[in-house]
Amino acid sequence: MEKFVIQGGIPLSGEITAAGNKNAALPILAACLLTEEELLLHNVPRIRDTEAQLALLERLGVEVEWTTGNSLRLCAASVSESAADEELSSRIRASFLLAGPLLARFGEATMPPPGGDFIGRRRLDAHLDAFRELGARVDGDRWIELSAPPKGLAACRIFMDEPSVMGTENALMAAALTPGPTTISNAACEPHVQDLARLLGRMGAEVDGIGSNVMTVHGRDRLGGAEHSVAADHIEVASFMVLAAATGGELRIRDADPEDLVSVRRQFRRLGLQSMIEGNDVLVPPEQNLRVQTDLGDAIPKIEDGPWPAFPADLTSIALALATQAEGTVLIFEKMFENRLFFVDKLVAMGARITLCDPHRAIVSGPSRLHGGRVESPDIRAGMAMLIAALAAEGTSEIGNVRQIDRGYERIDERLRGLGAHIERVSTERESAQVEA
Repeated sequence: MEKFVIQGGIPLSGEITAAGNKNAALPILAACLLTEEELLLHNVPRIRDTEAQLALLERLGVEVEWTTGNSLRLCAASVSESAADEELSSRIRASFLLAGPLLARFGEATMPPPGGDFIGRRRLDAHLDAFRELGARVDGDRWIELSAPPKGLAACRIFMDEPSVMGTENALMAAALTPGPTTISNAACEPHVQDLARLLGRMGAEVDGIGSNVMTVHGRDRLGGAEHSVAADHIEVASFMVLAAATGGELRIRDADPEDLVSVRRQFRRLGLQSMIEGNDVLVPPEQNLRVQTDLGDAIPKIEDGPWPAFPADLTSIALALATQAEGTVLIFEKMFENRLFFVDKLVAMGARITLCDPHRAIVSGPSRLHGGRVESPDIRAGMAMLIAALAAEGTSEIGNVRQIDRGYERIDERLRGLGAHIERVSTERESAQVEA
C-alpha cells in the first residue's frame, strides 16, 4: 500500500499534456477481440485500470506488446478462450466490456461479476437487454453466461432503457461483428463512446450518428486491424483545470480536445473558474476570482450531472472540491450514483463547510480555509477531489489508498511535481517496518 504526503498552499503552474481517455481506452482495448488482425493503439494511458484490462486480455490469449511510450500492439489471433478470469475481473468494472466482443466473435462468453468503484448500484441490465435483442441467450445471476443462436447474432433495433455508457459500448462492439444494420436508440454519446465508434469504423464497421443518442452500426462478418490514437481525457483535463484554479496557479493543458469541454467550462464558470482556448490547448489564467454566480433573483445555483452533453457525473466530486474555494453557496446534485458523495466528511474534517442533504445532494459554502489532514481515497474521483483539497490546504496532508487515484490518473504525483507541487509517494509497508524495527 502507498500514500501521498502533500505540502499544500503552493500554486501549481506550468504546462502539462493531457493523457488518453481512460474510459475510451478500456473498451478500445477490448475491441481487439473482434478481429484476428493487429491493432496498433497510441496515447493509451498507463494506469492501473488499463493494466488490469490488458491482464484480462492476455489471460484469454491476446498478444500484448508495448512499443514506445504509450503505444502498444494487440493481436487476438490466438484467442480460443471465452471465459474471463474471475480474480482479474474483480479489479475493474470495465472487465464486462469483454462480453460483447467475445459473444460476437466466438458465439459465447462467460463473465464473472465485475469490480470497480463502490459509488452505488451499477446495473448490467442494459448490457444484457442489448445482447438479448441481438438474439443471445442470457443465463445466470452473478456469473453471466452468454450464448448466440446457431446462426449467430442478428442485426436489430436496440433501445437502451437508460443511456448506459458501457452498455452502449458493448452493444456497439457486438453489433460491429454482426452483419447488417443495427440501430441503438437512447444510446450514450460521451466522448469515449464516440472514440470507440471511430475505431470500429476504422476496423470496417461503419457507424452512423456518432455523437448523437441514435447510432446505426453497419456490421460485418469480419473486421480488420486498425491504427488508432485514443482521444484526450476530458475528465483529467477538467481535474487539472481545477487543480490550477484552487491553488491559485496558471496552467496550459496541451492536446486537450476543447470541443469535449463545452459543458464543463460553462459549469466551472459558475464557480468563477475562467479558462481560454488556444488551438487545441486549454489555458487557466492566474489570479482566479473564484466566486459563485447566483441564479436570477440571487437564488442559490446548482451544478448537476446528466447524460452527455450535460455535465459529467465523474466531475461532481471535482466540482465540489473547487466549490470549497469559491465565495458563495452552491448545491452539488449528483443524480446517478447514491454513494458518490459519501466522501465529503473527509473534506469537512479538513475545514470545508459542506452540508450533505441526502445521498445525492450537498450544499457547499465557501471559501473555506482548508488545513492538512489524513484521509483515505474511496474511489478514483473522490481521491482526486481530496488531492485538490490537500494541495489547496495549509499544512501537510496524507492521502491513503492512492491505488484508487492511480486507476484513473497516470503518474499523477510525478506530473504534479512538474507543476511545482510538493507531493511524495510513500510506501506504508516500509513505514510499518521501520516502526516495528
